Amino acid sequence: MSADDRLFSAWTELADFGKRVALATSALASVREADVRIAETPRQEICRLGGRTLHRLVRTGPARVSTPVLVTYAMVGHWNVLDLQEDRSFLRNLVEAGCDIYVTDWGHPTLADQFDDFDDLINGYLDSFVDVICERHGLAAITLLGICQGGLLSLCYAALHPDKVSNLITAVTPVDFHADQNEERIDSGFMSVWTRSFNADDIDLLVKAMGNIPGEVGGTMFSLMTPLRTLAKYNLTLVQAGQSADTLMNFLRMEKWLSDRPDHTGAAAQQWLKELYQENKLVRGELSVGGRLVHLNAIDMPVLNIYSETDTVIHPLASKAMRGRVASKDYTELPVSGGHIGIFVARSKKLSNSIADWLGEH
Repeated sequence: MSADDRLFSAWTELADFGKRVALATSALASVREADVRIAETPRQEICRLGGRTLHRLVRTGPARVSTPVLVTYAMVGHWNVLDLQEDRSFLRNLVEAGCDIYVTDWGHPTLADQFDDFDDLINGYLDSFVDVICERHGLAAITLLGICQGGLLSLCYAALHPDKVSNLITAVTPVDFHADQNEERIDSGFMSVWTRSFNADDIDLLVKAMGNIPGEVGGTMFSLMTPLRTLAKYNLTLVQAGQSADTLMNFLRMEKWLSDRPDHTGAAAQQWLKELYQENKLVRGELSVGGRLVHLNAIDMPVLNIYSETDTVIHPLASKAMRGRVASKDYTELPVSGGHIGIFVARSKKLSNSIADWLGEH
């Protein structure tokens, strides 16, 4: 290619990029915050305890699974990512598959909540919500579906209150927080690598200074996992998304969720970061919740453990460590493909259908 041809090609590419930028800018300028709506699957507020809320998603089709399911997400992000939009909604897919779905909404903790620890979350809020669901349906036990940190809380609840849990489903949930130490990498199990780099005093000082862990801290931490992607997000990625109205709205819905990071209650954050990530107390049988040790071998109900081999947040070994530590004779592992959040916002219904199939058999 001659010098003139290369110059012409460069100018053509620049001009094309300029047109793309102009199109994306025009599309973005026409969008208002009220247009970016998430969590639109119809739901009812069933119970409210302080800033915590129990929702029930409205099911209009026939029931395929008779036992209701309580879905609990992590406190470091709002649950509505599980209902991002109509065609990318893990929860809507479960409802359409015939499941009766309830959701734990941790809300946005204030300084008044800073002393809420695992005992409050598990034996207080979760136990109260389980009781409400059991009473509504005339049942003694329900199914728990916990995701990430919500999976850890659900796991502990099942160990402490096994008579109230008929089935346990965990997804991308850490159990052995040191399982990745022999192959420690920042591109797999980032949370473990990052948290183990702290001194215990660092965590105490952070909580003492702030009361709760600000949501921005968690947001920054997750951004550090993909620094180049983060740097390019609001220029190259946004320009690409802006070429299509649907793609742009998909992008903005995820950004809206990412910007809505709730603070994490200080007392629970100390237990999460120190007693689990640093001291690995759960698998050592030393984690105490409300004055009782959490024994994984108390979990004897059917268990479905979902993990992703490509999860950059929770190392798959940390999740697979559940095998052999619970007493359930009906234990199933379900490996899936995708990222820590990506598996719940994918358009595919494969994961939700697999869960519904498993529940239908149990």
